[in-house]
Amino acid sequence: MNRKRRAGVLMHISSLPSEYGIGVMGVDAADFIKRLQKGGFRLWQVLPLNPVDEKGSPYSSCSAFAGNISLIDPELLYALELISDETLEENRYSGSIYTADYAFAYEKRMKALREAYTNIIAKGKEPIYLFAQQNVWAEDYAYYMALKAFHGGKPWWEWEDKYARYEKAQKEKERFRDEIDFHLFTQYMFFYQWRSVKEYANSRNISILGDMPIYVSRDSADVWSERGLFEINEKSLAPTEVSGVPPDYFSEEGQLWGNPLYNWKRMEKENFAWWIKRLSAALKLYDRVRIDHFRAFASYWAVPAESETAKTGKWIDGPGMKLFDEVKKQLPEADIIAEDLGTFGEDVVKLLEDTQIPGMRVIQFGFDPNGDSTHLPHNYPKNSVAYVGTHDNNTILGWLWEASEDERKYALRYCCYGGNNWGEGGHHSGSCRAVIEAVWRSSADTAIVAVQDMCGFGADARMNTPGTSEKNWKIRFSKDALDAIDYDYYREINTVYRRYY
Repeated sequence: MNRKRRAGVLMHISSLPSEYGIGVMGVDAADFIKRLQKGGFRLWQVLPLNPVDEKGSPYSSCSAFAGNISLIDPELLYALELISDETLEENRYSGSIYTADYAFAYEKRMKALREAYTNIIAKGKEPIYLFAQQNVWAEDYAYYMALKAFHGGKPWWEWEDKYARYEKAQKEKERFRDEIDFHLFTQYMFFYQWRSVKEYANSRNISILGDMPIYVSRDSADVWSERGLFEINEKSLAPTEVSGVPPDYFSEEGQLWGNPLYNWKRMEKENFAWWIKRLSAALKLYDRVRIDHFRAFASYWAVPAESETAKTGKWIDGPGMKLFDEVKKQLPEADIIAEDLGTFGEDVVKLLEDTQIPGMRVIQFGFDPNGDSTHLPHNYPKNSVAYVGTHDNNTILGWLWEASEDERKYALRYCCYGGNNWGEGGHHSGSCRAVIEAVWRSSADTAIVAVQDMCGFGADARMNTPGTSEKNWKIRFSKDALDAIDYDYYREINTVYRRYY
């Protein structure tokens, strides 16, 4: 695919400024789009928009299709006259503007949406039912949410048997119709607001790059309703093997993710219909989509369900080109990026070559003073997406502080930094800019910087530390921090390195 050189910024919706506990899909999202345009960027990368887990992770969700209702802007509900002044005020957050409070946001947004639902059904449910017809996953998700509430939040395999087994549960569905319709309404409102954000971005020549976790959570509407597509024991309803990765750069112990694995033989018999449905839905949400842990399509790490670490796993062949031949056939315009980091193999290299899907490069991985890493910018192929750092990386300033002296010296030398104050942070940090410009000069047709690195922030501003479960996904940025970014500088380097047009 011929694609012009471009540059983008990585920042999730939850990290935007707002008065509502976390960032929302309202005026601050529009303001951020204007900032991107001012800086000469053509791409905004967000993390998965799915519901998050109790830690706030968008990579561990109860649905591969649904949207995170906490990102709904209460102001827009108020503008539609669906909630009262009092409810709007209750959604305002008095805590830190630098930290996302997911529990507060979810509680208040749910209350607001209950009120909005009551007000909208007085006018009829036709828009809600039309949404459900146009999004085939929505009814099962809404029913799953209704049953989860009915069972006090327990995971689906702990429900009464007549509800835990999807086929039996269909006989009871109409008993929960009003609650199902409420959850359909929440998704209707989420997608209504997100569509406005995306359309506004596209109108300003900004494309949205979304993100898709390759696996889904065991406690999800997807596994409950499509159990046969996963490696689940039919009698116990427990997974036989689970997902993870062996020891790598991020973790000496490996990472035991615990997601159920796909029943690829069953999926192949169905012409990968579930994956086609999932990708089709993602490509409505975004202009481009990055698939996390892409290598699992070539081969994946399978860990016995009873194991306590990921070290005991084994590699099993994935679907490979059988899946992507079907994708090409049914979704010929699909614009996909492969997250191909971590443990690598020739099977992954071949799959990327055969699909011609661009992989990723991350400059932080390249600074081995004794090597010639594929992550050094002079080795980037044109058909790749180059990162200063991903959501899983330290900020570049944090990395420089924590690197060995030899790594740091080599990094600064490689990036042509000639100053004496590499450790100084802030928006005008010379060392951060040197690293950013090294990525921007590369041949990679897409270059992406996290907003943390545009601000010159240290390690305390990183989004996620893989292998840990605390203090992740919480970083937010104030309007003052975003205002202080030198957008003229970014327009200049985007122009000089031909990423602005």
